[in-house]
Amino acid sequence: MKEFSSCKQAIQHCLDTKSFSLAHLYHDEKPMSMHIHDSYEIYFSVSGGKQFLIDNRFYDIRPGDIFFINQFESHYLTQIDQAVHERIVLSVHPEFVKALSTKQTDLDSCFHTRNIPSPHRLRLSAEEQKRFLYFIHRLTSSTGYGADIVDRAIFSEFMVFLNKTFHKHTQKADFADDVESSYHRQVDDILRYINQNIQCPLTIQNLSDHFYLSTSYLCRIFKSATGMTINKYITAKRITLAKALLTDGCQVSEACEQCGFGDYSNFLKAFTKAVGISPKKYAQFAALPPSG
Repeated sequence: MKEFSSCKQAIQHCLDTKSFSLAHLYHDEKPMSMHIHDSYEIYFSVSGGKQFLIDNRFYDIRPGDIFFINQFESHYLTQIDQAVHERIVLSVHPEFVKALSTKQTDLDSCFHTRNIPSPHRLRLSAEEQKRFLYFIHRLTSSTGYGADIVDRAIFSEFMVFLNKTFHKHTQKADFADDVESSYHRQVDDILRYINQNIQCPLTIQNLSDHFYLSTSYLCRIFKSATGMTINKYITAKRITLAKALLTDGCQVSEACEQCGFGDYSNFLKAFTKAVGISPKKYAQFAALPPSG
């Protein structure tokens, strides 16, 4: 299969083919700002980095860390080292994974198990890292006649390995190293409050009053920790919620109200800018039955 050198191209290929794609990235592609997309993401860090913000959770990034992100989770790579930041990113169409799953083997599990202290990140052992790279090598080496069938078979085995590894790690209860305690405790509390009240009116003044902080100090510590403004984060979270609501069959006007936008025209503008299509078209595509 083709190995992309651009994450955006890989994501588009995944969505166009309704299958999966792979990008091998270094420092030559600027990381995207906080974003959501319609594919699952498997992010493997080869060289390490500094910080990942997924929904309201901070993670530092070390060599050999792997992250599982579903299509409704906003995420943002922040404070990247200026030197090489090598990573392998797989974009996976949710319907493709569902088609590979069985009643006995749910390959979606690693993307949706979230009732654990560190739901997105695993710290792979040296042997697990070798196994991961072995599958990547097999996927990028298959060419010629039957390559699509071979890729599908390898990917199925790969997803079994990843889910088995995910559940092995999550049963260990050794998450002390995974808690984001090294980050500013005030920002942790602010993120948690925003996520718990995303459907309500949220302004910088509201947050300032709630946490007894000046607006300037509040904005400064939030931007320093997350790399983005409070308003940008709130908008991204609301769009994430709107996508989930529309996928579940909610009407556009109801989704606007329930995700806390309030103003319908602002909702249309923000959603279309972030997702690339209007909420109405997104709802129509989400309602289509899976092909094949």
